[in-house]
Amino acid sequence: MPPAPVPPATAPLPPMPPMPPGPPGPPYYGPPEALRFGPPPPPGTPPGPADPVRAVAAGLLNLSGLGLGYALLRHWALTALALAATAGLLIVALPADPDGVPAWAVAGYLVLLAAAAADGARRGLRAPATAVRVRPVVALALGVLLLAVPAGGALGYGALRDEAVEAMLLDRLERTDALVAKTAGQDFAQARPDYRTALGRYHDLTEDHPGSRAAHQVHASLVAYYRTVAAPYADHEHCAAVAPLAYLRDVPRSIDRDVLGDLARWPDGRLAASLLACGTGKLGTGEGDGHGGELGQLLRTFPDSKQAAEVEPALHAAVERRAGELDGAEPCPATDALRRIGDTAKELPAPAPAHLRGDVDKAVRDGAYACGLDQFKDEKFGAARTTLTDFAGAYKSDKRRARARQVAIAAEIAEQRPSAGLHLPPAHSPGGTRMQLVISNDGPDPVEVLYTGPVTGRVTIPGCGSCRTYSSETAGRSEACRASGKNYPHTTLRLPAGSYDFLHKPGGAAGRANSRAAGGVIEPGYTYTQCSYVVGGGGLGQNL
Repeated sequence: MPPAPVPPATAPLPPMPPMPPGPPGPPYYGPPEALRFGPPPPPGTPPGPADPVRAVAAGLLNLSGLGLGYALLRHWALTALALAATAGLLIVALPADPDGVPAWAVAGYLVLLAAAAADGARRGLRAPATAVRVRPVVALALGVLLLAVPAGGALGYGALRDEAVEAMLLDRLERTDALVAKTAGQDFAQARPDYRTALGRYHDLTEDHPGSRAAHQVHASLVAYYRTVAAPYADHEHCAAVAPLAYLRDVPRSIDRDVLGDLARWPDGRLAASLLACGTGKLGTGEGDGHGGELGQLLRTFPDSKQAAEVEPALHAAVERRAGELDGAEPCPATDALRRIGDTAKELPAPAPAHLRGDVDKAVRDGAYACGLDQFKDEKFGAARTTLTDFAGAYKSDKRRARARQVAIAAEIAEQRPSAGLHLPPAHSPGGTRMQLVISNDGPDPVEVLYTGPVTGRVTIPGCGSCRTYSSETAGRSEACRASGKNYPHTTLRLPAGSYDFLHKPGGAAGRANSRAAGGVIEPGYTYTQCSYVVGGGGLGQNL
């Protein structure tokens, strides 16, 4: 068989010159549906190459709290778990509370978010080869956009919380106003603890929450507060209004004057008016706590007020009114009232004039004299004796002193012998002949003899050192002042004729005998004797 033909030999082609390098092609990021979600890759799919962009995207998307990073990686169970965590936080946080979300819930949720972000980034770095790759711009845009979800939620929750705080403060203000309203009609002392509590709450609202709606309404609440506290003034109960109004003057120590406005000086005029009305109403009653009472408080607190200028005329009017009662049926109460007015006047600071006190003293002097005479007429002999004796001792230069002493003597006798008080003793001695009455003392102690009738007076007879006490009244009557040759201490009275009442009182340091009263008639043309003696057992006897 013939050999196959041999192809003709050909010369080798020369090598191609190298092509210049062109621009690199765009990187491949997968098909356009980069964020397409679908079923997860089948099990056992080998991990793809590291994809940092996808890792960042998954981490950022998980920070939204919606589990979108896991959704990107098609881990649906983890997506549901992330959503459940966010739902749990919402359940705890809503409705918004003034105190905010509990710290443990916030801290736990942040830990979960951080863990989800880190886990999403880890899982997205080497996702299976079939996993979707993400463009950097898309990943960044989605991450930043979805980070606005928790940020917006936080801002929205903050607004809800602020509204909850406002509602809480308004409720607190309403409850405080109700507390004040509840005190209406109560006595100030009883309601004062509630007033202090309410004032403290108003203070807290304005100081701790100055920009709140509740704080802006505190002034209106304080207007009602002031009116409630000062209700006695509106009811013209001036004495009852003094303490509440004085309390309101101290409110600026607790509430800023910018909040109070005109209320800061609202109580001043009302308190001054109440002090004047209450103080003048109490003049002469003895009520008050010293220091001039309400009038003294007025002059010390509001010395330049128009009410302070009315104190002097009010005192003058009170003195004149009481002095006018001295000629009436009850001069003693008027005198007591004048004394108390004088005590008040002595306690008053300037501008209370000193001459006012002098006017009061003169009225009291007149009243004391009139009272003593009235007590005698009313047969209050012990009181009359004390009143007129004190008058005579206090006003030694008064022209009525001698007359007061006369009536006091008659009153003292009348305490034991009422006939001596049937009428006031004569103010002047009658004329005509006077008879002698010799009074001797047959007792060891001095004796004081008081007498009243056409004339009134008292004398003291010294004790008889050598005299003795008689065993009985009968022995005294038969033997007293009858020892021959014995010189008994005695005194001689020259008395006009008439009926007399006598009172023999043991004097000196004795006190060993009781006083004894008796009566007798002095007739013209006779000389009378009287003997005083002491009976064993403490009796004081007398022979007329």
